[in-house]
Amino acid sequence: MTRSHSPAAGVALHELARMTADGRAALLRRPGQDLGPYVKKVRPIVEAVRDEGDAALIRFARAFDGADLTGADLMAGKAEFDAAFDRIDAAMIETLEYAADNIRRFHETQRPPEIRMTEIRPGVLVGERFTPVDDAAIYTPRGKGSFPSMTLMACIPAVVAGVRDLILLTPPGPDGRVDPATLVAARLAGVERVYKAGGAVAVAAAAFGTATVPRTGRFEGPGSPWVLAAKELLRERIFSRLPAGPSESIVLSDGSVDAETAARDLLIEAEHGPDSSAFLVTWLPDHADEILAILPRLLRELAPDRAAWVGVVLGGKAGGVVLAPSPEEAARFVNDHAPEHLQILSRAPFDHLGAIRNASEILLGPLTAGSIANYVMGPNAVLPTGGAARYHSPLGVADFMKSASLGQINAAGYSEMARHTRRFARYEGFDAHGQAVPEARIRIVAAGG
Repeated sequence: MTRSHSPAAGVALHELARMTADGRAALLRRPGQDLGPYVKKVRPIVEAVRDEGDAALIRFARAFDGADLTGADLMAGKAEFDAAFDRIDAAMIETLEYAADNIRRFHETQRPPEIRMTEIRPGVLVGERFTPVDDAAIYTPRGKGSFPSMTLMACIPAVVAGVRDLILLTPPGPDGRVDPATLVAARLAGVERVYKAGGAVAVAAAAFGTATVPRTGRFEGPGSPWVLAAKELLRERIFSRLPAGPSESIVLSDGSVDAETAARDLLIEAEHGPDSSAFLVTWLPDHADEILAILPRLLRELAPDRAAWVGVVLGGKAGGVVLAPSPEEAARFVNDHAPEHLQILSRAPFDHLGAIRNASEILLGPLTAGSIANYVMGPNAVLPTGGAARYHSPLGVADFMKSASLGQINAAGYSEMARHTRRFARYEGFDAHGQAVPEARIRIVAAGG
C-alpha cells in the first residue's frame, strides 16, 4: 500500500511494511525505462541521418531545437569558441576551471601504466598493455537546461586516456549557437571539435558520420530515453557501455542529521525533470514525518518549473519518502533499486556502508551533498542508471582505453609450460598445437635455428 502523507504535502510516503510485492516492484521501476516506444520513433530519425547526412542534421535542428543552421554552422568554429568566453562572467569561468582541475586530478589516478607485467612462475611473465581507443564521441544534453558540468565529466577522462580523435556533440539553442559554458568547458577539457546535434540525431551522426561530423566507434555521455533508444538501435555500429539515462537518487538517512538537510538533499536529483527518480529512505517514522512537513516550504522556494517537476517526481511511484521497518530493510531497498546516486546521510556513514552493494555513486556524511559531487568534487558524475549499477561502474578513464594481454616465456619456464600444453593438445585433438611446442624447441631456439 502507498499513501500520501497529506494532501497539502503532495509528497508520497511509501511504507514498505504495508506494501505488496507488486507495489514494491513498482517503486523500483524507472520512468521511461521501457525503450520500445522510443525505438519506434527513433528509427526514422536514424535512417534519415544515415541517408541524408548533413541535410538531416540541419532539418532536425530546425524541427527539434528551433535553430536555423547551414552546413557551415554544424561545427562550432573558433570565433564561436572565443565569443563563448565573453558571454559568461569571469566568476563562472573560474568555477569551470576549478571543477576541471578536480575532475582531471581524480581521473589521472585512474590511468594505468602503459605496461604491467608479473612473473607468475619462474620464467613466465604475464600482464597487460593499455592503449587508448582511437576515437570517441561525447554527448552533452541540453533539453532541460545546459550542462557544462557533464561536458567536463565526460570529456576529461577521454582526454586523460589519450583519445586522439575526440569530438563533442550537443544541441544548438534557437540562436544556432552552442551553450557558451559548454564551449568553455569543452576547451578547458581539451576538446576543440564541437558539433551541433542533439538526442537521437547526435547518436546517428556519430554512428554513420556525415560530411561534417566524423564517424566514431565509441559514444558516451548522459541522455534522455531518446538517446538510449538510439544507442540500442545502433549498438552494432557504435559502442556505448554506459546506460546513463534520466537522473535518480536515494538519500539514506539515519536521523543523525537534521530533517531540513535531508529534505533539501532529496530535492537535488528530483529537480532534473519529471522523468527523474528520487527517494529518501529511513526507518524512523518521526524523522519521515518531519521531512514530509518541511518539503512543501522548500518546494515554494524553487522556480515554478522546477517545483512542478519535483512535484511530479515526489508525488508518484518514482519518488517520495520510503519508510522501512528496519535498517536492514532500508539497505535491502537501496540494493534492489541500485540507484545512480546514493547519499548516506549520517554522522557515522561507514556504519551503513558495509550493507550497500549496489549504487553507482556513494556519498558519505552530512557535508558531501549530491550537488557538490555533481559539479566539482572530482569523481565522475556520468553514472549508470535504471538499476545498471548492479553490473556497471561510473564513466572513467578505462572506458576510453583497451587492454591487450601480454605474455613472455623464457628458458626457465618453457619446459613445464610446454609439457602441460602438449597434454591439453592431445586431449582436445589439436595435433599442430602439441607439435609446435616440442621439448627440443628450447634447444633449437638457443642454437639460432
